[in-house]
Amino acid sequence: MNINEAFPSNYLKATDLQGREVPVTISNVAMEKLGNDTRMILYFQGKQKGMVCNKTNAFNISMMYGEDTDGWLGKTVTLFSAWVEYQGKTVQGLRVKMGGMPSAQAQAPVQQRPAQPPAQQYGPPAGHPADLDDEIPF
Repeated sequence: MNINEAFPSNYLKATDLQGREVPVTISNVAMEKLGNDTRMILYFQGKQKGMVCNKTNAFNISMMYGEDTDGWLGKTVTLFSAWVEYQGKTVQGLRVKMGGMPSAQAQAPVQQRPAQPPAQQYGPPAGHPADLDDEIPF
């Protein structure tokens, strides 16, 4: 029996993605009580589970769509799992990236490599007394 089936969660987990990147559209952003904490929860169109939005993901979305969560509604992000540090352990965590857009590196203009200067000669010129081909013992 899979433990995720034995202990289902109301919230999305990295294992729910099954290694896939999933584009989703944000339909609601809510603050909900989880245990003793109040956490930001993202809900997505056509999906049952909400995602607990940590500070890293909230910051990444704000960089895409602004700091006001009202501006996130109707916007697309891609969910994926990544290895992250959590409470001193390396675990699979949920991460977000801009949905359907090329990465910043792909958007950057291609820079031409400058012409290489002529190769410089290092060491003494040929025939100089210091130009000895002695074997150096180690």
